Amino acid sequence: MAEIKPVRAWRYNKHVVNDIGPVTAPLFDVVSDKQREALYQNPLNSIHLSVPQQPQAADRARRLLGNWKRDGVILQDQLPGIYVYYQYFKLAGDPKEYCRKGFVCHIRAYPFEDKVILRHENTIPQSVNDRIELLEKTELHVSPTHGLYTDETFELEKYMDEAITNPIYETEDYQGVRDVLAIIHDAASIQKFINTIKGKTIILADGHHRYESSLAHMKNQRAGNPYHTGHEGYNFHLMYLTNTEAGDLRILPTHRVIKNIDNFNAEKIIQSLANDFNVHEVEDADTLNEIITGKKWTFGVLIKNRAFKIKLKPEAFASMRWHFPEEIKALDLTVLHYFIIEKILGIPGKAQRASECISFDRSFADCLTKVLRQDVQMAIITQEVSIEEVKRVCQSGYTMPQKSTYFYPKVICGFLFSSIKEEEFRFPGYSPF
Repeated sequence: MAEIKPVRAWRYNKHVVNDIGPVTAPLFDVVSDKQREALYQNPLNSIHLSVPQQPQAADRARRLLGNWKRDGVILQDQLPGIYVYYQYFKLAGDPKEYCRKGFVCHIRAYPFEDKVILRHENTIPQSVNDRIELLEKTELHVSPTHGLYTDETFELEKYMDEAITNPIYETEDYQGVRDVLAIIHDAASIQKFINTIKGKTIILADGHHRYESSLAHMKNQRAGNPYHTGHEGYNFHLMYLTNTEAGDLRILPTHRVIKNIDNFNAEKIIQSLANDFNVHEVEDADTLNEIITGKKWTFGVLIKNRAFKIKLKPEAFASMRWHFPEEIKALDLTVLHYFIIEKILGIPGKAQRASECISFDRSFADCLTKVLRQDVQMAIITQEVSIEEVKRVCQSGYTMPQKSTYFYPKVICGFLFSSIKEEEFRFPGYSPF
């Protein structure tokens, strides 16, 4: 089943970068335009590799990477290791400090049909294409995707807890999260990680676009290599693995924002909602996200200067015409995308992935502001997805609608980079791996 390997990471030269914080960046799919422009001002920030500037962004990243290697801005670790990565964070209104524990490693890139790495949501095609070009030009994994494994015995946590007492990096990131990184070089300990993950399936929590780009790159490289063995660097992907059984795995809601619908009629939409939903207007719009919490098939709708709590009528559910297994049809987000986005807004399910009328925002406050300013036509407020729901979806072989989950916190870019260039991917002869 899942095969992992330690990594000989490329990391910033401490004599060039003595403070890791200013060179870290949010992941490519969550960094805002404002953040991006600010980070570009630092010529050594990792944003130049993860989201290179246009024009010819991928070529620009390739040239910069070569310069950084040549000039010693980044150096490759001599020994392969498992990189332990802890994230300490709090949630709004909750005094508890959480700690998500995980580790970064190489994992063999398995096609989804092999059912070793399982996806739970759809991707947006253009984002995948951009990532493929960047990976092909640089042969570098700039940031790890996030995968989930299940281990009720918590076999690996004792090794991680010991390693994290001697961190190599510690910084507070843009989310207010304290990120800490450590390395395990001990061969016997690394073998424990390899053995524990072997035989497990992995749920792809975050980074579907980057993982799909690895699959595409692997396919292209295999087709052009008559001596393919399966051990080449292009067969592997960089992943951050965390345990589903830990109590610090958080999935935050991602709301749907609607704009540029032709002939949009707010009053007609409100009336149409009543066909399938029980509709109640809410006087205090800023409480809408709290009012819907914990209620099945219940959403918030922000439209013009009005707010509504809507709950699907039980008898309406049977009218769904999408041909999915019951556990997929019953998901809140499937209900949302069928009964509101397809049936009322007129965007067919197959067109929703690529629709420019649908965008996503995890901030309820942002959604409210955008609607009140009339920057968008409406917002549909969602609830958290549970890890149990994610597991059921993966086991079914189907996927959720795009942007169904927002695993929090996000990992950051800049702690380490992973080269799949063959001469840099191979381990030295004295390594047991």
